[in-house]
Amino acid sequence: MEYIYSALVLHAAGKTVDEDAIANVLKSAGVEPDAARVKALTASLEGVNIDEAIASAAVAAAPAAAAPAAAPAEKKAEKKEEEKKPEVSEEEAAAGLSALFG
Repeated sequence: MEYIYSALVLHAAGKTVDEDAIANVLKSAGVEPDAARVKALTASLEGVNIDEAIASAAVAAAPAAAAPAAAPAEKKAEKKEEEKKPEVSEEEAAAGLSALFG
């Protein structure tokens, strides 16, 4: 992720996103850059409009952000179901086990 972040930082600063610039950003952050990963990143960003990619990612992420909001309600429903389960006494449990093993 730090490779992508470095490209985004360079883009936000209005700098050219190239191999040397990415490597310099990573080095200044205390990360030893992997030349193959830097080269792969710059090759994958060739011809990509970064502003357009960010805008389309933000639109795609908006519905996904709404989904986690529903998750806590589901968890509460599960907890209520768990609480409604009747407790079985040890005697009842032992009777059930003895029925299994005769």
